[in-house]
Amino acid sequence: MSRALHPFEELVELDAEAVRSWCARSLDALGREREEIDAINVYPVADGDTGTNLYLTAEAAHQAVEAVFAASTPTPDTAETVRAMAHGALLGARGNSGTILSQLLRGMAGVLADGCDGDHLARALGEAASAARRAVAHPVEGTILTVATAAAGACAAGGALVDVARNAHDGARTALAATSGQLDVLERAGVVDAGGRGLVTVLGALLETVTGQTPPPAPEARTTPVPPEDCPAADGPAYEVIYLLEAGDEAVELLRSRLDALGESLVVVGGDGLWNVHVHVDDAGAAVEAGIEAGRPHRIRVTHFAADSAAATARGERAQRAVVAVVPGAGLAGLCAEAGATTVRTLPGEQPAGDDLLDAIRRAHAREVVLLPNDTDLRQTAAAAAERARAEGIRVALIPTRAAVQGIAALAVHEPDRRFDEDVVAMTAAAGATRYAELAVAERQSFTSAGVCQAGDVLGLIEGDVAVIGSDLADTARTVLDRMLSAGGELVTLVVADDTPPGLAPDLEAHVRRGYLAVDTTTYHAGAGAPPLLIGVE
Repeated sequence: MSRALHPFEELVELDAEAVRSWCARSLDALGREREEIDAINVYPVADGDTGTNLYLTAEAAHQAVEAVFAASTPTPDTAETVRAMAHGALLGARGNSGTILSQLLRGMAGVLADGCDGDHLARALGEAASAARRAVAHPVEGTILTVATAAAGACAAGGALVDVARNAHDGARTALAATSGQLDVLERAGVVDAGGRGLVTVLGALLETVTGQTPPPAPEARTTPVPPEDCPAADGPAYEVIYLLEAGDEAVELLRSRLDALGESLVVVGGDGLWNVHVHVDDAGAAVEAGIEAGRPHRIRVTHFAADSAAATARGERAQRAVVAVVPGAGLAGLCAEAGATTVRTLPGEQPAGDDLLDAIRRAHAREVVLLPNDTDLRQTAAAAAERARAEGIRVALIPTRAAVQGIAALAVHEPDRRFDEDVVAMTAAAGATRYAELAVAERQSFTSAGVCQAGDVLGLIEGDVAVIGSDLADTARTVLDRMLSAGGELVTLVVADDTPPGLAPDLEAHVRRGYLAVDTTTYHAGAGAPPLLIGVE
């Protein structure tokens, strides 16, 4: 996608082309400085991805603006452009700092839609800083919030557009330099706040757009990777959970209270029925469940803050190898994350897009990535995401897993310390040796490979084809199991959803023990949003 840059001329008011240029310059600058920002990321979690998250958030804003320009003849108006910028950032926000940046842009857009001269920009920056603080459950000084507040304060008097942009940038730079003395973890590591560093870059891109001049550099900080002993202990929550949420204001207020009790680093941004939710928790499933109760969550991402991965990325290094798995249900997401995988959640009737898979590959922050799509229909999307990741220098192996139980089998034999090719072969063999089945409830009358089914019938699908049509979930499950085990097997894996009758799994385990003495059974809970029963036979 093209990067439209405004001509080098001093502006008195931002127009649509200038906003487009600001987005493009922000993206370019964050791309250049991404690794440096990642390297100084030690707060709130030393996971070394703040620069990457800010870049991805800016990329989403830029793409939204480009889409508006592509669809508009003639050029879109300024209000439409700034709203597109903010909306794109909201949809694509990544991580703690990226989520806050999206709220800053949203706060600015609300003012800039009414005018884009210097006085409006000053008010926009003030509203942005206030909106960002309101979005964070427990604001902390020495972070991107401090830098945003200082930028707004430095230009509060308004004036010419050039003066406002320059004062805001200068105020942000000064505040950034002071962050290392405001948080102990920053002082110990000898760095400034990574999120604040990214905001200075974004404001620098705005200043360059307005003046046509290269902005002064950000305050000098440690440019070599932060030693692991200078990073905070990995004693915080185990997971980062992010999702978009369609919900009303009242439901979101209740969600804030619930998530605040569950974890920390809570940021909820957005409005008008669409929100971006970010939180660090020990119980990822509970955080997703809270979103389901509040409204309709989607684009769910769960990241495990593994101690060894955190230390590696804090040193500015990529982990050697990672696994990215697509899974249904919060429970399976937590299970796979505990095994070290970066997960992408699916919801009934909604599959992740290629950008979601590419984002997960990037978030894995590894030189080598094994991608498990766990769905036949996702294979082409996953292949395209893998190709895009390879173009960025990441070695990606796509294992064509067709079901979550195959992904579980592959993950069970994953050994990151052996050679990449050997690991991929072993994981592929484990997945290929796992036959899979699924139980579903028919929504309407239809013709199937096993005959005509009626709405409400229980369907037993083996390897993707309807093999059994029944009226009872347990009876159908036993029939499916018997058919699968007739060809042999050593291990049966059962994956049950929250709304599956609680006695089903024990009943099937007993059925296997009675009829197949040499076969072991393992049961996992998928949580909400998964099919009633998944079966794997190895």
